[in-house]
Amino acid sequence: MKRIRLTLAQLNPTLGDFEGNVRKAKLALEQAHALQSDLLLIPELFIPGYPPEDLSFRLSFLKANRKALEEFAESTANKKVVSIVGFMDFDEDLYNAAAVVYDGQVKCVYRKIFLPNYSVFDEKRYFRAGDRLLMLKFGSAKVGVTICEDIWGPAEPLASLVSGLGAQLVVNISASPYWVGKPRFRESYISMKAYEYHTAIAYCNMVGGQDEIVFDGSSFVCDANGQLLARSKCFEEDLLTVDVDLDENLRVGLTEPRRRYTCVGNLPVEVLQFDEPKQKKQRINVSIAQPCEREREMFLALVTGLRDYVKKNGFKKVVLGLSGGMDSSLVAAVAVEALGSDNVKGVLMPSMYTSEESIEDASRLAENLGIETFVIPINEVYERYLRALAPVFSNVPSDTTEENLQARIRGNYLMALSNKFGWLVLTTGNKSEIATGYCTLYGDMAGGFAVIKDVYKTDVYRIARWYNAWKGKEMIPNRVFVKPPTAELRPNQTDQEKLPPYDVLDGILRLYIEEGLDAQEIVQKGYDASIVEKVLRMIHASEYKRRQAPIGTKISVRAFGKDWRMPTTNRFRESL
Repeated sequence: MKRIRLTLAQLNPTLGDFEGNVRKAKLALEQAHALQSDLLLIPELFIPGYPPEDLSFRLSFLKANRKALEEFAESTANKKVVSIVGFMDFDEDLYNAAAVVYDGQVKCVYRKIFLPNYSVFDEKRYFRAGDRLLMLKFGSAKVGVTICEDIWGPAEPLASLVSGLGAQLVVNISASPYWVGKPRFRESYISMKAYEYHTAIAYCNMVGGQDEIVFDGSSFVCDANGQLLARSKCFEEDLLTVDVDLDENLRVGLTEPRRRYTCVGNLPVEVLQFDEPKQKKQRINVSIAQPCEREREMFLALVTGLRDYVKKNGFKKVVLGLSGGMDSSLVAAVAVEALGSDNVKGVLMPSMYTSEESIEDASRLAENLGIETFVIPINEVYERYLRALAPVFSNVPSDTTEENLQARIRGNYLMALSNKFGWLVLTTGNKSEIATGYCTLYGDMAGGFAVIKDVYKTDVYRIARWYNAWKGKEMIPNRVFVKPPTAELRPNQTDQEKLPPYDVLDGILRLYIEEGLDAQEIVQKGYDASIVEKVLRMIHASEYKRRQAPIGTKISVRAFGKDWRMPTTNRFRESL
């Protein structure tokens, strides 16, 4: 029986930290060598980090990337492990590539054929597509090499590698960004491909955060029947090692010969020969990590995105305003989980409109989380603002201007603390508010990272309930769950005075933002036409605010930021 031992190194690179990334790759190589692995997979563009964006245009960056690859290659001498690692290849043009490294040398390079140019991807801006396949032969056993989108796109190159060239295993190194539910979707899709082409597939994904993108890892291996053999943890660095029987696809293919009739293209193929894998006396113990439930998955994505943004940008501590409401409570919980309670500071900034209950809830939350708090009232400064503006505002009634002044005073306080102590300010606005503009520019939008920017209000509550259950106690006080959401910028204010109920609002937002439905189609889903018209009007009117908002972790199919590229100046409006 032909058997190959794979190690999938699910690692978290830092963009541009060539020394640190190579160090991680070397450690993975040492571990794979100790496990007697035949093949080591390291994620897509791991050497430079992903996505490098316009650093790709810097020759100095490209040369440093190549030098780092050469350093890793040198470390493979006397290690009987074939390593496949992602890097940026360049000669007359630039390529998203995988280096096959063995015995101290880069033996060959595979260049990614399918370049995604949708959602957060801009690969056609930076890379040229490859034009040839790569097959590794371990004795007579054939292993096809692919990168990320190569296995998601149309039939080629997967069909060519398997149906045309007889690959018994296809390996895929990837940097696949997370959105809610994607780990299950990805595994289901690729398992189906394995069954369809009767080949084992090993999928090695990146993990960690890079600006607004977060990678979940969730690497896995499935056999020629599409059955799961092994799965890595989600949102953690992990080393997954598994033995794959390479005869399995032949047995399956003889009884299910559909791949014989698959149409394949005529891409040239490079073949690289290695020795037959040495048969191991014992099979490796297989690890199958449990998949995460929806709320845990979202929470871990937020924790990973915040932790890596803070640490990779050299911050030590964060600060946020604690209002006693649900949004700031969840952000504080995420921050403590990501950074530890000693590195999170909370600021209570009460006004004459702040209720005693809000102060109590914010204080109790801080006590439960173990974070240090400061109380800095805004009343006196607010009154001085009003007196200073009185000559200009005379005979003009109060409106949202006075409300926004309070939010901007709080923003000034937080930014002053940031300047003085080097703390990163976390904003606490959710996706429902940011979509509709129910937030104050230079006020509650002032900060360096928007933790729940891509979380709808209804999901904020769901994650918070899960968090309390996970902790086994009432970390976020129960009253925060039951009291009406309010900004407390005037007497008896509630969010629902200006917004529809959040379950209605979030339903409309999802249909419009993520599914792309127009106004009439949303109404046909059962929503009131006047409410739909109001919500869409608020979305359009708030584009200028979103352009000036801090980045935050993307967890939905379509997030504001790299996913959402709407013009600010725009007179088009959908009619009902």
